Amino acid sequence: MQINKVAVLGSGVMGSTIAAHLANAGIPSLLLDIIPTALLPEEEAAGLTLESSKVRNRIATSSKAKLLKVNPAPLFVSEFAERIEVGNLTDDLERLKEVDWVIEVVVERLEVKVDLFAKVAAHIRPGTIVSSNTSGISLKSMVEGLPLEFTRFFLGTHFFNPPRYMKLLEIIPGPNTDPEILKFMADFGERVLGKGVVLGKDTPNFIANRIGVYGLTVTLQEMMRYGLTIDEVDALTGPVMGRPKSASFRTVDMVGLDTFVHVAANVAEGVPEEKALFVLPDFVQSMLDKGWLGDKSKQGFYKKVKTAEGKAVEVLEPKTLTYVPKKKVKFPSLDKAKNAGSLKDKIRTLISGKDVGSQFAWSVLKPVLLYAAKVAPQVADDITAVDEGMRLGFNWEMGPFETWDALGVKATAERIVAEGDLLPPIVEKLLAEGKTRFYEKAVDGNIAFYADGEYQAQRISPYSFSLKQAHQQGKVIFGNAGASLVDLGDGVACLEFHSPNNSIGADIMTMIHKSLDEVEKNYLGLVIGSQGKNFCVGANLMLILMEAEDENWDELDFMVREFQRGTMALKYAKRPVVAAPFGMTLGGGTEVCLHSHGIQASAETYMGLVELGVGLLPGGGGTKEMAVRAMEGILPGVQVSPDFFFAKRFETVALAQVSTSAEMARNLGFLRDHDRYSMNAEHILLDAKARVIDLARNFRPLLPKKVKTAGSGVRATLELALYGMKEGCYISEYDEHLAKKLAYVMTGGDKPAGSYVDEQYLLDQEREGFLSLAGEQKTQDRIRYMLTKNKPLRN
Repeated sequence: MQINKVAVLGSGVMGSTIAAHLANAGIPSLLLDIIPTALLPEEEAAGLTLESSKVRNRIATSSKAKLLKVNPAPLFVSEFAERIEVGNLTDDLERLKEVDWVIEVVVERLEVKVDLFAKVAAHIRPGTIVSSNTSGISLKSMVEGLPLEFTRFFLGTHFFNPPRYMKLLEIIPGPNTDPEILKFMADFGERVLGKGVVLGKDTPNFIANRIGVYGLTVTLQEMMRYGLTIDEVDALTGPVMGRPKSASFRTVDMVGLDTFVHVAANVAEGVPEEKALFVLPDFVQSMLDKGWLGDKSKQGFYKKVKTAEGKAVEVLEPKTLTYVPKKKVKFPSLDKAKNAGSLKDKIRTLISGKDVGSQFAWSVLKPVLLYAAKVAPQVADDITAVDEGMRLGFNWEMGPFETWDALGVKATAERIVAEGDLLPPIVEKLLAEGKTRFYEKAVDGNIAFYADGEYQAQRISPYSFSLKQAHQQGKVIFGNAGASLVDLGDGVACLEFHSPNNSIGADIMTMIHKSLDEVEKNYLGLVIGSQGKNFCVGANLMLILMEAEDENWDELDFMVREFQRGTMALKYAKRPVVAAPFGMTLGGGTEVCLHSHGIQASAETYMGLVELGVGLLPGGGGTKEMAVRAMEGILPGVQVSPDFFFAKRFETVALAQVSTSAEMARNLGFLRDHDRYSMNAEHILLDAKARVIDLARNFRPLLPKKVKTAGSGVRATLELALYGMKEGCYISEYDEHLAKKLAYVMTGGDKPAGSYVDEQYLLDQEREGFLSLAGEQKTQDRIRYMLTKNKPLRN
């Protein structure tokens, strides 16, 4: 089975952004919607009629155009919109024969879906996969009466919004779905679309929405009972409880109040015995009536306002339906929990206090733990699907059963019983069997989960590699505080950064040289990768500031030389080196990637040489490497005019531009044509390993070569543009000063245009520029501001 082209039926927010994510994955799609029933004034003025194709395709065309305006962007780069073709559901149903997969994303009304699937069944080729993106309507009801051959290839594929950024994809079998189709779609979702795939059952709201919306409903009910404010609730149900920063009400604003209410009503209607659990406070209906839906209507539980001091955020007061300024939330238990250490300790501290904040937190957490344990057998085949669904769909750090374990199943159960509540059967059975955890570590170091009275091995993706488990299994070759060399198997080693924030210091530099020596003797090649929040946020800014303020120039000079020596060692290594960046890959992290023989990035890689933002030049070879690429073009050996790439490469560094995807990183010059990216971030280590093995077959180390300089003419052009930007108040005088220093270094200093220099000359120019700027007060002010405020200073 293959999926080479897809039809997306329904071009609303979800339909169009699903088509965008398919485009990101390299899959063209046909985006169809209904035909308008009336002309717009501008269409009438243009002489169009309801029979004009431009009018008939208007809804899908408009939805596609909106993809280029949405923030955060649903497309990796705007050019990918060309992979989406528009049409309508009347004229273009015949074209469903062209596609391998049809995704229905129309309005959440059963009768509309039933009618549409009957039409789809009459137009598709045999064996075409058809799915619904419903958030909880019965799949069985949608296809009753349709041929068995159709329903064998029918299933639910529930994407979470926004599809590009939300990892969860719930796959739900229909009444007759072929198991091979389920297996294929789960693999396709994980590997090609980059999703965390969870198999659910055909029950109202499936897994994540069933539990997550229940949790939000309980939160609303308990807020009213305790008389807390919305900002107090969000402070108590955010990161301190293992939930995202958006907590409860900010999350609803982002999703849309109407969507939340609809999904809650879905369960109330589909599971009548739970109707009382999903009753919402009266003020929620008042918000709906007023159209206060959240971000989409620019006000919901929160609203941004302009004040004399600038922009501010106000919060809704439910009883009066008025907005009041946000306040600083103070509860003794909350303050204590924030400083408790691990997440497990934070939650335990939060729910064990005596103040109203602690009591509220427990009154919200307890029912969710009980509800998840109760409905788990109804909605999923095992508890891992429930936990993974909540982690990926609602961005919880721990799923419900992981939370039971963190709090202690026995102790939590005893507290619940003492308070007069009943334990769900799965908890009673676990404890009756003398077990104390839902998860335990197996003999091989992998995780096993509780199911049917025993522990079963948790599924491990064949595409993923766990560095954490590699450490536990003794696969570390050697290491220090900043990095470790880990055996990936098949003759490939991985240099793993694990310093604070993966920032680059002397310990990582030591490990680069030591690892290259080891790899050159005993391995095919090296992957540089890690598994944390980010790949690398650059060099240690605090150390740089301290040395500069103390005027330890020899020490700072040595640090920069060592950094440059390390990146050059990577570039000229005798074995292939492939970097595997993901997340934030800034400054020194980007410089490590630029000097690797290949890059296997995560699709969501935010890469940039950001040093000018703190008043410095990229000093680990980044300035040099961008100059080299500017003069050679992206592919080594392709000679072009200096002006062709230079302005763009210079702008990338001068404006401290950061890519918003790996594909954009290619446009900025950080990735070359032969560099690749993985849609699933969990796959990049093994994908990078495969790249190393491939490169090792015919690998020849790079040989140093001379670089042609751009010279003063190109530099004058750049400086003229900078002068115009300063005069137009787009940059400050100090910004101009920094960029002129960068232009001097990148164009070859005082060397005439067309001179050939070796890379060390450019590195020396780069290092001198770095050191001279480090000594300037305004640069030190910028560094200090970044360290304290975590944002750049424009001085």
